[in-house]
Amino acid sequence: AGKTTLMDVISGKVKIDAGRVVFGGTTDLTRMNEDAIVKRGIGRKFQTPSVFASLTCFENVQVAGGFRDGVRRLFGSITRERRERVQWALERVGLAERALTEASALSHGERQWLEIAMLLVQDPSLLLLDEPVAGMTHSERERTGELLHALEGQHSLIVTEHDMDFVR
Repeated sequence: AGKTTLMDVISGKVKIDAGRVVFGGTTDLTRMNEDAIVKRGIGRKFQTPSVFASLTCFENVQVAGGFRDGVRRLFGSITRERRERVQWALERVGLAERALTEASALSHGERQWLEIAMLLVQDPSLLLLDEPVAGMTHSERERTGELLHALEGQHSLIVTEHDMDFVR
C-alpha cells in the first residue's frame, strides 16, 4: 500500500503536509515543483504509458529530450547531437526500427518501452518505474527485464511491480 503515492511524492506530483524527501544528500524534493525535480535528475514512468499517440516514436523522444529547452527551441530544427541522443534512446529500448511509427500503432509493451526511452533521453540519475510490465505478454516482460538489467550501474532504479515472477 502506498507504492504509487510514494512515487507521486518523490516526483512532486503530490505535496506532503509534513516531512521531507532528500535526494543527493542535500536536496529536499518537497520544496520543488515537478519540472525542477525532473531537471534535478529524477525520471518517472507511470503505470499507464504517457506518450503522445499522434507523434512518431522519434518525435516523442525528441519532445522529451527537449524538456530543458524553451518553446522557441522546441519547434526549431533539431541539432545533430540531439538527433543522435534520440536515436540512442530508441536503440536502447529496442525501438530504433520503429522510429517513424506513430505511437498509436505500437503494442502496449512497445508504448511502455517508448516511455522508458523518453526518460533515458533526459539522462536521469534516478528512474521511478511504476509497474513497468503491467499488461505485457510474457516475451515483453522478459525483454523489459533485460532492459532494466542493462540500465544497472548507469541509473538508480526504483521499481514497484505486482508480477512476482518478473520481480524474481
